[in-house]
Amino acid sequence: MKKHIPNAITCANLFSGCIGIVFAFKGELELAAYFVLLSGIFDFFDGMVARLLHVKSAIGKELDSLADMVSFGFLPGVVMFQLLKLSDYNSEYLPYLAFIITVFSALRLAKFNIDERQTEEFIGLNTPMNTLFIVSLPFIAKDYPTIIGSTMLLLGIVAITSFLLVSEIKIFSLKFSDKTWVKNKFKFIFLILSAILLIALQFVAIPFVLVLYIAFSVLHFRTQKI
Repeated sequence: MKKHIPNAITCANLFSGCIGIVFAFKGELELAAYFVLLSGIFDFFDGMVARLLHVKSAIGKELDSLADMVSFGFLPGVVMFQLLKLSDYNSEYLPYLAFIITVFSALRLAKFNIDERQTEEFIGLNTPMNTLFIVSLPFIAKDYPTIIGSTMLLLGIVAITSFLLVSEIKIFSLKFSDKTWVKNKFKFIFLILSAILLIALQFVAIPFVLVLYIAFSVLHFRTQKI
């Protein structure tokens, strides 16, 4: 029975993502963001539970990618689609460019499944972090509607995040195999700063967290190389 527990958690990730997509299509983007958070929690724990119970399986790995494709591939595309529909350049067809994020998320997940370099770290931005960034935009729009309402800015975000998903930039994983300060100081500093920002700013902090994540990852791997 225990071998099915991790897959059940992965299915909960998928289920949450599906509900988030429904809210996103209805224009309730803030509710969609909370279901992204729920999907992220399930996504974090399914692998952890599989390792604790020693029931890692090939089907679990494939199911995880399929669930992520919905929650962290299609859902952010829908959120960006809605943001582009509300942007300052009124076009019937332009919002469909949002699904470039979905396409590159699929490429990133497929690459992850076959890339043996990504067992303990990421090559390219991981889809959950990218999705958290995308779903933070409606919250920022409440205080800065003109900025987030800019079509050029949104299309720039589509282009940059799509590039980061399939880039060769090394991004550290937050799964610690060694908890010593010397080897993980940049991870610890990142987590502390991120916690402070999230407590102070909540969803609005996520763009800053993303920048910190990439910057500290670069520093982490450069220090390791030296």
